[in-house]
Amino acid sequence: MIETDILIIGAGPCGLFTVFEAGLLKLKCHLIDALPQPGGQCSEIYPKKPIYDIPAFPEILAGDLVDNLMKQAEPFKPGFTLGERAESIEKDDEGKFIVTTNRGTMHRAPVIAIAGGLGCFEPRKPPVDNLTDYEDKGVEYIIKDPEVYRDKQVVISGGGDSALDWAIFLASGVASEVSLVHRRGSFRGHPDSVQKVMDMAEEGKINLITNAEVTGINGDGKVDSLVINQKGEDGDIVKETDHWIPLFGLAPKLGPIADWNLNIDKNAIEVNTFDYSTNVPGIFAIGDINTYPGKLKLILCGFHEATLMVQSAYKLVNPDKKDPVLKYTTVNGVQGF
Repeated sequence: MIETDILIIGAGPCGLFTVFEAGLLKLKCHLIDALPQPGGQCSEIYPKKPIYDIPAFPEILAGDLVDNLMKQAEPFKPGFTLGERAESIEKDDEGKFIVTTNRGTMHRAPVIAIAGGLGCFEPRKPPVDNLTDYEDKGVEYIIKDPEVYRDKQVVISGGGDSALDWAIFLASGVASEVSLVHRRGSFRGHPDSVQKVMDMAEEGKINLITNAEVTGINGDGKVDSLVINQKGEDGDIVKETDHWIPLFGLAPKLGPIADWNLNIDKNAIEVNTFDYSTNVPGIFAIGDINTYPGKLKLILCGFHEATLMVQSAYKLVNPDKKDPVLKYTTVNGVQGF
C-alpha cells in the first residue's frame, strides 16, 4: 500500500505543479499515470512543439516545460506509479480513499486530485483494412521525435492544425519529401498555417493532395507505399513513402473515473470554483478534465486551479491544525522535504 497526503491522478503539467504547491504546505504527493513517463500530452504527443502562453517564457518546448516542472517538484520527493491506470476507488474505515490500478497497485490518501487532462485518449484511426499491421512499422499517430523523419519520405493525412503544423515543420529541412493528403479542398486549421502550406506547395516544398484519402497500405513488414483515392481522377495514386502519419485528432474518454460517482458533464468533471472540489468530499479535479462556467482549457489556468485546490486539501489532511497562512516564496524560499 502506497500512503500519501494527496494522490494525484495524472502526471501532466497540472499534476506536476500540484506537487510543488502542495510541498510548500508540507503535503506529500504521489502521482498515477497510464503513460510510461511524466508529462501527459506534452511528453507523449507534442514534446517538440513550442508553447507560447506560459508566463515568463515567450516560447518553450512542451518537453522542456515538463523537464522544468520535474525540477521544480524534485525538492518535495513525489512518488510515481507510471504505466498504470487508476481503476477503482473505495473508502476505508478511517475515511481515506483506496485507489487500485489496473495492475493491482494500491494507494491510500485522504485527498485525491484528478489532473487527468483529456482522460484516457486514443487516436482516431482511418478506416483502412490492414492499418494495424503497419502500426509502428511506418504508421504513426503521434510525432514524438521529428528526427525519426530526417531525410525520409513522409505522408501526412488531416486538415486540422496538427496536420498543417507538422507538414510545415517536417518540410522545413527535416524530411526529404512531405505530402499532405486531405479529404476536402479547404482546411479547418489556423488561417496563417493554411496560407503557409499553400505557399510551400507553390514552392514545391509540400506535395498537396486535396479531395483525397488514403485507402490502402503496401509493404512487406513495413510501409513502402500508400494507395490514395482522389475525387475526379481515373484510377488510384500509388505514393511511395517511408512513413504515413494520420492526424485525425484524439478521442477523449474519462475511462474508469467515469464510474467514480462524480458529476460529469460532456466527458468533464463538474467542480466548485472556490477550490475545484467535486461533489465527492475529498476529491478535486483540476486542469482540462474539469468543467465550470467560463472554463478555459489552458495549462496556466490549471496551474491556478492547483494553487487554490491545495489550500483546501491542507485542511482535509490536517483537520486539527490552523488554516495555512500564505507565505511568499520570495521571503521564505523553497523548503524541500
